[in-house]
Amino acid sequence: IFNRMIGTGIFSTPSSIVALSGSVGLALFIWVAGMLIAAAGMAVYLEFGTGLPRNGGEKNYLEYVYTKPKFLVTGFYTGYVILLGWAGSNSVAFGEYILNAANVEVNRWNQRGIGLACITTAFLIHGLALKWGLRLQNLLGVIKLIIILIIIVAGFAALGGHLKIDKPDNFSNAFEGTTGSSYGVVTALYNVIWSYIGYSNANYAMSEMKNPVRTLKRAAPIAIITVGILYMLVNIAYFAAVPREEIASSGRILAASFFRNVFGPRAERALSVFVALSAFGNVMSVIFSQGRIVQELGREGILPFSGFFASNKPFNAPLAGLFEHWLVSVIIMLAPPPGDAYNFILNVISYPLAIVNVFVSGGLVHLYLNREKYHWHPPIKATLPVTVFFLLSNIYLVVAPYIPPETPDQNVYNDLPYWLHCVVGTAIVLAGGVYWLFWAQLLPKLGGYKLRKEVFVDDDGWSRSIFVKVKDEQ
Repeated sequence: IFNRMIGTGIFSTPSSIVALSGSVGLALFIWVAGMLIAAAGMAVYLEFGTGLPRNGGEKNYLEYVYTKPKFLVTGFYTGYVILLGWAGSNSVAFGEYILNAANVEVNRWNQRGIGLACITTAFLIHGLALKWGLRLQNLLGVIKLIIILIIIVAGFAALGGHLKIDKPDNFSNAFEGTTGSSYGVVTALYNVIWSYIGYSNANYAMSEMKNPVRTLKRAAPIAIITVGILYMLVNIAYFAAVPREEIASSGRILAASFFRNVFGPRAERALSVFVALSAFGNVMSVIFSQGRIVQELGREGILPFSGFFASNKPFNAPLAGLFEHWLVSVIIMLAPPPGDAYNFILNVISYPLAIVNVFVSGGLVHLYLNREKYHWHPPIKATLPVTVFFLLSNIYLVVAPYIPPETPDQNVYNDLPYWLHCVVGTAIVLAGGVYWLFWAQLLPKLGGYKLRKEVFVDDDGWSRSIFVKVKDEQ
């Protein structure tokens, strides 16, 4: 959970959050709001995860609640999983930090070329040597934590005046410059939630835990509280060492600006390499978990050529699932204009996630209101108020991005329309509905069979769903 949650978000998004909110004070409030939404989301996923303890994450929860039209929610979820390149944004950030360390100006292709090398390396390591990939992933998680602790300790030194520049005094009038526009606040919230996006990561691998209920009950709250405290301390460190105007204009390399102001230019370049390694660790974590989800869709018979995607051959790794996620991430990484690549990928992933979370939390509210009908009594409960808060938060995150920015300067993109990620994100989910028409409606009619979902129990005692084709006469 920790390794997936802490990626480049805390190093790359605070700049956008300050630029969108206009002030240090509002930016910190948005970080607190994002933490509360993530904590509520974790509670919702904990209840579902312990109530339906098997691999697959939100797919299981949606299928449990939304049963009509038959298998439609499975189709929507398939589009959401297959067509989103989660690993792309951190690959872009990796390229930018490597170029900063080398003191090379970023252009259209050098950043993406290095990002492409980053995601390809992660794909090959996990695909060809999974055991070593997981070991490297854990090592990079330790490096990530060390970098964050260095920033926090250096931040306290900066508060004491140990800087290479004049003291910024960002806290003397913390709310000066506040914009408060709806577009700015919701886009900033997306940036914060992106930094917490791994809070449901453990739900994808429930069957690999010895005691999932006990593990989730302890690990998940500890992870979200620890990460929340670390994020607030890192933000305070940034504000202690970097002037507000520099924060707003620094883009993805805010951490590099921080290192330069505290330690000097040489340390800036050296520490930028370690931030890049942190990004690489997150790319490895993301491509591994997404590759596993694609493999699970293959094992359940949902994808075309399911046997190909379900296989662990030839290296005992989900090579086909990893390749699918690598391919989509590369396309999404190369498509947008260079200055907009990171923000577009972040938003085009976060928007469909908000749509999914509306239905996940709405489904849990439905279970609360019909508890006896579903015999819903999981060992961990989110409570109805927390679930409703998470539902309303995600409805806001779905609707508010369509409200235009008050001025062109507030648009988070340089060359793209402000609403593009909403349209593309919605289209990705709807594409799953189109796939459902072929997979669950048209092909069964043409082939003379019906799809039936059966529960299969593995040798280890864990269950999973499998879609089988049953001839009409049967």
